[in-house]
Amino acid sequence: MKPLLLALAFLLSVFTLPVMAVEPGEILDDAVLEARARDLSAEIRCVVCQNESIDSSNAEIARELRILVRERLVAGDSDQQVLDYLVARYGDFVLLRPPMKPVTYLLWFGPIIIMLLGVGVVVVFFRGQRAAAAPPPDLSAEEAARLKRLLEDGERGGPDPERSDAP
Repeated sequence: MKPLLLALAFLLSVFTLPVMAVEPGEILDDAVLEARARDLSAEIRCVVCQNESIDSSNAEIARELRILVRERLVAGDSDQQVLDYLVARYGDFVLLRPPMKPVTYLLWFGPIIIMLLGVGVVVVFFRGQRAAAAPPPDLSAEEAARLKRLLEDGERGGPDPERSDAP
């Protein structure tokens, strides 16, 4: 019995539709206009929630925007006229997919630029690590001779007073 209930619960969770925040009082009687309103609401960003459409937001401003969209559609505006009206009021930020234009280049290309800068910093960091870990260069003949004399002096207990090059 438990496996059957678990399977039923799984199926119900898989096939449930996403819950929308549209309240029953907002729904238009005309099914065609309501479908247009839903399509538009899915493209408009809640200015409070930011990464959520007004169709799925419970914020008061989202509710007001949903009502405004429906009022404009009932008044006979086209979908583009409704979007233009909202952009004129709130700017391109109100669109979940802002248009590609010079003002929004940072929105479109900012994440890529930041990622490339991050990769550049990582590359420079690891090149610096590799350079620091490289073995030191070989000693010159003069340095090798001096090192040999220093080591010999250390074994005898001090520098040789007769040598003029001793430190």
